[in-house]
Amino acid sequence: MRIVSLTPSATEILFALGLDEEVVGVSARCDTPPEVVALPRVTSGAGLRVERILDLEPDLVVLGGEGPAEWARQVRDALEADSADAEVLVLNPISVEGIFNAISTVGAMTEAEDAALDVVEELRERLRAVEEIVMGRRDGGFEPPRLVALDSLDPLRAVGLWVPDQVRLAGGWELLGHEGAASAPVTWDAVAEVDPEIIALMPDGQDLGGALTAWMRAGEPAGWRDLHAVRAHRAYLLDGRLFSRPGPGVVDGIEALAELIDPVAFDGMAPPDSWTPIP
Repeated sequence: MRIVSLTPSATEILFALGLDEEVVGVSARCDTPPEVVALPRVTSGAGLRVERILDLEPDLVVLGGEGPAEWARQVRDALEADSADAEVLVLNPISVEGIFNAISTVGAMTEAEDAALDVVEELRERLRAVEEIVMGRRDGGFEPPRLVALDSLDPLRAVGLWVPDQVRLAGGWELLGHEGAASAPVTWDAVAEVDPEIIALMPDGQDLGGALTAWMRAGEPAGWRDLHAVRAHRAYLLDGRLFSRPGPGVVDGIEALAELIDPVAFDGMAPPDSWTPIP
């Protein structure tokens, strides 16, 4: 099977299922795992290189939930016009459970059902390990800290879709997010009004270095140093890829959040270079 992936999450799912030799093209934003670097790119900036996709003669084109909605239509129209016998799979999960289901769906479409079962079970085991500690700490009197997560700094936006779910599973209480819905504009005044114990910034799906650059570019907002989280040195930058991509990395994101939410119970659980305190 020849597979083209149009989003980073779809690429990460395909490689997690051991289908790397069947992936013949990826989007320009696909950067993990390292093997994708050598693959042909079928997007350019925010644009879709339809002719390049057709040249690769795919049997399956996969789009993750973070891709532009019109790409699926463009690909289907191009395949139909070219009389190409290829399927288009659009993954659009809105929760952590939905992401697990998306991985299973990719397995079913690529005859990799057993690999998908193994991947999902391994992810569930890691998630259960986090949940057991969270519940044990809660039974012992540890209160879920009040947290605000923001996925864009310019403009400022509160997280949505599966990210509030990630925060809850990691043991926190997300205050301004929109679970199951798209992220939405918010103001620093609104952040100050709820005055969270923890602030988690994961801007624009950037890696940790990109997140730091985005923070420095945006500049410290008015009233920043008056916020409870900032005074307590509990404002953090995170690798946004663990929260913007509905794929296997979603559990890495939960583990990263768990460590910064409850560093006593989860010390050492976060993946390397997944978060850092804001200087």
